[in-house]
Amino acid sequence: MKIGLARSLAFLLLLGAATAADPKTFGEQRSASGVRHSFLICGKYTVIVDEEGLAVWEAQGGSRDGFVLPNGNVLFSQGNRAREVTREGKEVWSHALSEGNKELGTVVRLDSGNTLVVERGVRPQLLEIAADGGIAARVPLQPETNNAHMQTRMARKLANGNYLVPHLLAFAVKEYSPDGTVVKTFRTDLEELGGRKAEVWPFTAIRLENGNTLVTLTHGNRVVEFDPAGKVVWLIDNAKVGGRLADPCGAQRLANGNTVICSYGQRDPKKPKLFEVTREGEVVWEFFHPDASAHEVHVLTTNGVAEGTMK
Repeated sequence: MKIGLARSLAFLLLLGAATAADPKTFGEQRSASGVRHSFLICGKYTVIVDEEGLAVWEAQGGSRDGFVLPNGNVLFSQGNRAREVTREGKEVWSHALSEGNKELGTVVRLDSGNTLVVERGVRPQLLEIAADGGIAARVPLQPETNNAHMQTRMARKLANGNYLVPHLLAFAVKEYSPDGTVVKTFRTDLEELGGRKAEVWPFTAIRLENGNTLVTLTHGNRVVEFDPAGKVVWLIDNAKVGGRLADPCGAQRLANGNTVICSYGQRDPKKPKLFEVTREGEVVWEFFHPDASAHEVHVLTTNGVAEGTMK
């Protein structure tokens, strides 16, 4: 999804309108080259942090996935519900987990106005929810396991109408057509990635503008880019980033070609919860927090300029 210039300018204005009467500092951004980001962080806390490091919006409780919408509202998954909340804290839309299923993770507002969610459980499925709450699309998933928690993670809809869905224990990112047919599979248990023994479970899969696919590999502590044929064309591991990767879950490719990565499992206070890395493996920005966790991230601006492409 792209934000046009006019919408980007409006978006920046909305970002600057903090709802808290007295915003507090949330964590610390470090960059030798002066990089500053504003971003939504989803994890133990659900917070929008501005470039000055202030928490300008916060929801009570943690979250799994989320985006700041062009209208300034925040869409996120929390407690097995998908929620859209205004900056004033008013819930204006929600969708609850279907009866019988156990977990809801993915939540993305589509260009159509529908909201994409993914449910795990006895009926693993991808749903598009219309604004009125009706089911606009239902796609059964093939996770190859009955372990609900390990069936899927963050799915995204593609420009061709298909869906990109990571399946952890299947060691596969599958592209589904709307009728549920798997039309392409990216294997993550490649020997060059450490094979299955390295637990290279795919977590977030993002189709990039160049046609490649960016995938975070959780316990394997790798972030990889595949070309359309499934060949590894870019790889970040701990040897390249000084041990900063700890259960990488979320990620975002920025307009400058760099990648922001969530280290969800990071517990070392000397290492960041979020960091930005170049194609060459240079870490140019880090975010530290003593208590927060970073499950997913939506970077909003970089040094005052709106990031033009959302995940």
